[in-house]
Amino acid sequence: MALMDEGSKRRLRYCVTLMILIILFAVFVLLNISIGSVAVNPKEIIAILFGAPVNTTEYGIIWKVRLPRASAAVILGGALALSGFLLQTFFNNPIAGPYVLGISSGAKLMVAVVMVMALSKRHSIGSGALIAAAFSGSIISIGFVLLAARVMRRPSTLIVSGVMIGYICSAITDFIVTFADDASIVNLHNWSRGSFSGASWKDVRTMAPVALAASITVFLMSKPIGAYQMGESYARNMGVNIVLFRGIIVALSSVLCACVTAFAGPVSFVGIAVPHLIKLFLKTSKPLLVIPACFLGGSVFCLGCDLIARTVFAPVEMSVSSVTAVLGAPIVIAVMLRKKARV
Repeated sequence: MALMDEGSKRRLRYCVTLMILIILFAVFVLLNISIGSVAVNPKEIIAILFGAPVNTTEYGIIWKVRLPRASAAVILGGALALSGFLLQTFFNNPIAGPYVLGISSGAKLMVAVVMVMALSKRHSIGSGALIAAAFSGSIISIGFVLLAARVMRRPSTLIVSGVMIGYICSAITDFIVTFADDASIVNLHNWSRGSFSGASWKDVRTMAPVALAASITVFLMSKPIGAYQMGESYARNMGVNIVLFRGIIVALSSVLCACVTAFAGPVSFVGIAVPHLIKLFLKTSKPLLVIPACFLGGSVFCLGCDLIARTVFAPVEMSVSSVTAVLGAPIVIAVMLRKKARV
């Protein structure tokens, strides 16, 4: 009976957390659509979404600017949170994340190379090319991190090596930008700050299948991920092919990170902060429960940060990465202090 009561409490906690996230999601979507240089009240939003005349200014603002931007924040925020969850599971390290381990910086470097080369020759860049470039950069960076992990067993040393890889990639990116022409520099600067600004429906149609397919695959792997969390020996005894499993985890986390970097630039701390917040609220790390909540939590977190980035100092717009760092860094510090206290 006691076990049943505990199970009921867990289910109730999960339902309440999910309901809070859904409410926050709806509220932030509405605020992102309605608030801006041109305010649109909820009645107008409902009318526009369900058949208002197409020639109004508000219609153009909502359908061509704010809805695509909010959609990008939802998709990429969820993808970034899942990428962080996978890396924390893979390295068994609570501080692991695409930004901290230098994976975002590697993706940023390769996208910068492609952008400069294409723009210098006056060629247009397709979304697929950007994702492919970011994916290759992510794979190269995570390869160096894995190499460091084989040599350096201590988690703190692994994090330091990831940070150093990030610095090296950022330095090379700055070097490339220094010798790029003016048009390339402007495009790179706006993109490298990290922002959902400028997202179009074309971008959303490209990022959505990639990010959602990877996210669904992550969810379908909940059982082997749960076994892996118990240790490699346990997972192997449960029939998990460790080599194949680790390869798939690396590929999925790289795809998710690459999708974010290609369209929004490097966005910091979401991949670390959100999984920890979700586990804290749910009081469990069970993948079947954490993965859906993690994606939704990442979407809510990025929607809120994007709203702050574009409204607090309007008409000046901050980079969303600055806001995520301000809100996410304290969570990372708290996790480190909590880990230190346990040791």
